[in-house]
Amino acid sequence: MTTATTQQEILTGHVLSFAEDPFGTAPDTSVTWHEALVIRDGMIAATGDLDTLRRMAPTAPVTRHDGCLICPGFIDAHVHYPQTAIIASWGARLIDWLDRYTFPEEMRFADPAHATAIAARYLDLTLAHGTTTVCSFCTSHPASVDAFFTAAQARGVRAAAGKTCMDRNAPPALCDTAQSAHDDSAALIARWHGVDRLSYVITPRFAPTSSADQLAALGALWANHPTCLMQTHLSEQPEEIAWVAELFPKARDYLDVYDTFGLLGARGLYGHAIHLTPREAARLAETGAALIHCPTSNSFIGSGLFDIGRRLGEGQRIGLATDTGGGSSFSMLRTMAAAYEIGQLTGTVLHPAQLLWLATAGSARALHMDDRIGTIAPGMEADLVVLDLASTPAIAGRHVRADDIWEAVFPTIMMGDDRAIRDVRVMGRPAGHPPDTP
Repeated sequence: MTTATTQQEILTGHVLSFAEDPFGTAPDTSVTWHEALVIRDGMIAATGDLDTLRRMAPTAPVTRHDGCLICPGFIDAHVHYPQTAIIASWGARLIDWLDRYTFPEEMRFADPAHATAIAARYLDLTLAHGTTTVCSFCTSHPASVDAFFTAAQARGVRAAAGKTCMDRNAPPALCDTAQSAHDDSAALIARWHGVDRLSYVITPRFAPTSSADQLAALGALWANHPTCLMQTHLSEQPEEIAWVAELFPKARDYLDVYDTFGLLGARGLYGHAIHLTPREAARLAETGAALIHCPTSNSFIGSGLFDIGRRLGEGQRIGLATDTGGGSSFSMLRTMAAAYEIGQLTGTVLHPAQLLWLATAGSARALHMDDRIGTIAPGMEADLVVLDLASTPAIAGRHVRADDIWEAVFPTIMMGDDRAIRDVRVMGRPAGHPPDTP
């Protein structure tokens, strides 16, 4: 009989663990700092001082990242992996963006080989930026979902995704029907939902590209599969809101369209949600749905400023996202920097602890995964990113003048890029290692 070998390792550095939500308590006291952590078989086994952990795991090798920040792997709560190749495309607002860039690129995903190549490229790019969990829209082709989940499974990452459903106001080559959207999604749920670290997300693109029949079919599907997430877009731009009012004249507002068809709930993810009416905001808070803040996309496409202070005051659940490729970066560091800048413009000064929380524990909570990922604590999955806090001459020059840990961390949030990523761990293993190899 063969006994499995326990895989253990100790990492040292500034280990950040969220004890509380930094938006609900003083940010400085929301974080517990540790000198080291123990990884055992892909999980966080312990945190504490190095001497204590060495006694606990005397044979475990020690990997030193002294002076670096060790935090949970970043969690990107709203992306479009099929837009990887068109990121940073010039000069369009939302509807033009879809017609000029998005739809032509998504038509290429009829070729499974193209979907496979882009899925691999996307996940490798995001891992290089310290992102270990993503929630992605795919295209209307079921093979695009298969390609994404296959690539995620090969890398061991936690991933959520779904077939993008739309049966009108899009090129015929991308349109499905109410019935095929339901049936394709149901088959993909059966194939992928809950397999390894994968979760299926029911995915109507947004109200303008789905008929009433399709929205009703997807609402019924969600009711039959309540453990699935549901993702869509909401109130991103004024032109979009006016279009929804024309298409659904009986609806009280944009959110009411989703609510009418059973597409509003606690496991719903609503991207952007910038221009909400008071009624919409109250209804979202009442249901416990998540608003996904996409700051680089909101500024790049000219959508508007998400008022995070106001939304937090309403009791909204909020996640953070790059919104690749409307968002102009694959980096959650850049996304945190943009969230800070937009917070300044809307009258809310975000503390570094709050920014890191949004990119980790906050997004985990939005995705209903905070029992597994999003903070560093015993029993949590060992998805980690190690940040070099002096990765460039400019950052190092500011870092050396820091008076406390937050002053040391903040320049990396504001100016850091993939050069700041010292190490990335997926279930304890260096990123890029398949799940079944040490």
